[in-house]
Amino acid sequence: MAAPQDSSARRGAPQARNLELALTVLVLGGGAPAVAVSLYFLWQRELAPEVVWTLTAVILVVWMAAASAARQLAVRSLNVIANLLGALREGDYSIRGLSARSGSSMAMVMREVNDLGSTLQRQRTEAVESTVLLTHVMEEIGVAVFAFDPTHQLLLVNKAGERLFGQPSAVLLGSAASALGVDQYLSGAPRRLVDRSFRGKPGRYEVRRAMFYRDGRPHHLIVMADLSQALREEEQAAWQRIVRVLSHEINNSLTPIKSIAHSLRRIIDRVDPFPRQDEVSQGMSLIEERSGALGRFLRSYAQLARLPKPQPKPLKVTELVTRIVELEKRLPVVVSHSADLDLVADSDQLEQALINIVRNAVDASLETSGGVSVGWRADGADWIEITIDDEGKGLPDTSNLFVPFFTTKPNGSGIGLALSRQIAEAHGGTITLVNRVGGPGCRAAIRLPVTPR
Repeated sequence: MAAPQDSSARRGAPQARNLELALTVLVLGGGAPAVAVSLYFLWQRELAPEVVWTLTAVILVVWMAAASAARQLAVRSLNVIANLLGALREGDYSIRGLSARSGSSMAMVMREVNDLGSTLQRQRTEAVESTVLLTHVMEEIGVAVFAFDPTHQLLLVNKAGERLFGQPSAVLLGSAASALGVDQYLSGAPRRLVDRSFRGKPGRYEVRRAMFYRDGRPHHLIVMADLSQALREEEQAAWQRIVRVLSHEINNSLTPIKSIAHSLRRIIDRVDPFPRQDEVSQGMSLIEERSGALGRFLRSYAQLARLPKPQPKPLKVTELVTRIVELEKRLPVVVSHSADLDLVADSDQLEQALINIVRNAVDASLETSGGVSVGWRADGADWIEITIDDEGKGLPDTSNLFVPFFTTKPNGSGIGLALSRQIAEAHGGTITLVNRVGGPGCRAAIRLPVTPR
């Protein structure tokens, strides 16, 4: 921008000199007739030469002085206006012109220039405040925002975008859209739902595309909202409502059935023998037993609907993992010891989640005579990741693993993993289950914040 300003200044200098010359000529020309007439009559009078020359000098000096004063006044006024406008052009809106004589044209010009400065200063303040507000909003919203220039190079990314790729903006800025894997979103439908993974974490995202102009050139704005958490919360709420309704209705019938079956069995045992009494007694016992088992089955599902809020307390990861491993007696679980880490979490709930995952890992490894190992590590300064590896057959499909009532085990209830994920997310963390790379089996990873979120 400096070059156009310098060229305009160079063009303005000759124009200013031409204006000054024109003002001088006009002032001199305007007074020339009067001066000529005065000198004519002066020299026609019979006066002493000294008087004639003195008056001639006075008339010429006054004429030239008046012309010079008029020129200086006009030039000074124009210079003041030029300086004020130059300051406004450079962004200095604090300078104000002094008021000229009230009612004069110069006073009107000064007033208009001062009002222009005040207006520009107010607009700049509003623009700065709006920019700061927009910056804060961009940084705090939970959706990832990316801006790309016409060559598809990244110009802007917010904190959510940094978390999505796991890299700071200093590294991401300047990267090509193709290198980030989002080039396909720069064209096509402006709004779409996509299923993809970032840093190995699958999710469903709503992608929106818009265009804006900067320096007259079209730029692209990409907004990516992670819908996975919202969808899981809606899914969880739906299952909780179903479980509440089923538990209420079925328990209302199971309780009297179990009680009546127990009473009938006791009556049959006390009366005189009758034909096929043993079969009737066994049938009543079976009804009572299955009613109790079905009640316990429903109570286990009710945990999904009645999981209390976590009561976080400080704990040691090593002690937590050691307690979980000692509970499993069917198969030795290897602990990959790492540096002991501190964690703030609900110990009871977290133990329940880890017990469910370790039990599933042991079940899978027993089928193939494989092993199970548990490890942990610090993921940055604010996160801890606990991993459970098994050497089972692996999973053919991991999309429905966390859906309540879905299970791959013949005698499974389908609530262990759903409950574990609910516990992890209640602490502000996540849980993933994927097939291992470079070996048989699966890896379950629980990622938790050091302090609950």
